[in-house]
Parts: sequence; C-alpha cells; structure tokens
Amino acid sequence: MRILLKPLQILYVLYAFAVFIALMILVFIWSLLVLPLGRIRGGNLTYSACMIWADVWFFLVFIRHRNIYMEKPAKDRSYIYVANHISYLDSAIIPKTFRQPVRALGKVEMARIPIFGFIYKNAIVTVDRSSAENRAKSVQLLKSVLQKGISILVFPEGTFNLTHKPLKEFYDGAFRIAIETGTPVKPVLLLDAYTRMHYKSIFSLNPGQSRALFLPEVPVHGLTPDDVPALKAKVFEKMEEALMKHKAKWVQ
Repeated sequence: MRILLKPLQILYVLYAFAVFIALMILVFIWSLLVLPLGRIRGGNLTYSACMIWADVWFFLVFIRHRNIYMEKPAKDRSYIYVANHISYLDSAIIPKTFRQPVRALGKVEMARIPIFGFIYKNAIVTVDRSSAENRAKSVQLLKSVLQKGISILVFPEGTFNLTHKPLKEFYDGAFRIAIETGTPVKPVLLLDAYTRMHYKSIFSLNPGQSRALFLPEVPVHGLTPDDVPALKAKVFEKMEEALMKHKAKWVQ
C-alpha cells in the first residue's frame, strides 16, 4: 500500500510547491511596491501579504491550522515570542500563527534564495553568526523593532531539534533581550509541524491539522542579566511540560 501511495505523495508535494512559488511571486511583487515605505511600515505590509499568502496556500494544500490559547496575547503590547523549531514548514506556519506584525529572527543564508529570499529579509530580522559584530548588529535591530511596538519571534533552539526529546538546549539571546528591554516572553508551541513535514525531507509534506499553542506569558519585570539562566530554564520547563502533555509526535 505504501508503494502505491508514494507516487500520489510526490504529486501532492510537487503541486504544493508549485502553488507555493506562484503565490510567493505575488508577495514578491507586493514587497517591491511597499519597499520605499521603509523597514517598519514596508515590513508590516510585507508581513500582511505573507498572512494572506499563508491563508491561501494552507487552504489549497489541505492543511487546517488553528491557534489554541491558554492565554491570548494582548494586541496593544509587544512580546518576545519563543517557539520550538523542528520542521521546514515552520516558516509557513509563522504567518498563520502570528496574526499581527511580528519580526522573526532568521538565518542570513535564507536571504540568498531567489524571490523568497527578498521577501524573507524584508519580513524578518536576519542574523549573521559568522562574527560577534554581526550578531551584535542583529540584536540592536531587534531592540529597535521592539521599541516601535512590534513583537519579535525567536527559535531559541537555534536549529532543528533532532534529539527526539521535547526540546533541545536553548541559547541565551532571546532571554537576554527580554530582560534588557523589559519585554515579556510568550512561549508558543508548534505542535504538528513535525507530522506535516518531517525535517529529513521536504517530500514528507502531507495534508492534515496544524496547531499552535500559546502558553501564558512569562514576565521579566525586576530581572537583571544575572537572571538569564533562570529565565531560560523556566521557559524551557513550561514548554517541555506542555509538549509532553500534548504528546508531541517526535518525542520518544
């Protein structure tokens, strides 16, 4: 049966990526038009186009997404969202999950991809880990975005979690920025990205449900840089516990 289904799986993936590219070209054209409006306004308009793109693409590839709120984020404040990272599909899930202006922190290498890369670098904050100077520039840019009332999104694991544990070890960056800017941390779990597209192959993409779980915010009021390890551990524990409770499929 699996042998018979394999050609259908390949056809589905080819169809999904053809639609992906066709819709992305429209977003690319829109991004060119709004680029003169500046990094903030132009970036917000580009992200709005990405939300429409995601709505249409998910509908056409038969992926049903919904957000689950243990605590809804306030619309009048900014957060440092932190999410688990386990699939290439995460980038498409972001505009389905975060329905207001947000800037994700992403690898600068992705900006080199034709068409998608242009949209990518205008809708997120890229980080170049090749030097401490470049990393510092990215952090300053993130802080300036927060000062303008726009939330940021960080995958604190840095890369895909290949461990079959709920999470891999977190980096300090998101939690240090949270404390330095007084911005609360809002954990978000992408529960089905692994099931919809396994990190081993883009040809594992398949239709079905997609869920994002918003956990209660973790305040940082009164914390100092010395509290970064404790804050990181607290958020890690909350996310790990929720992933175990919801029986994340990659956990063994």
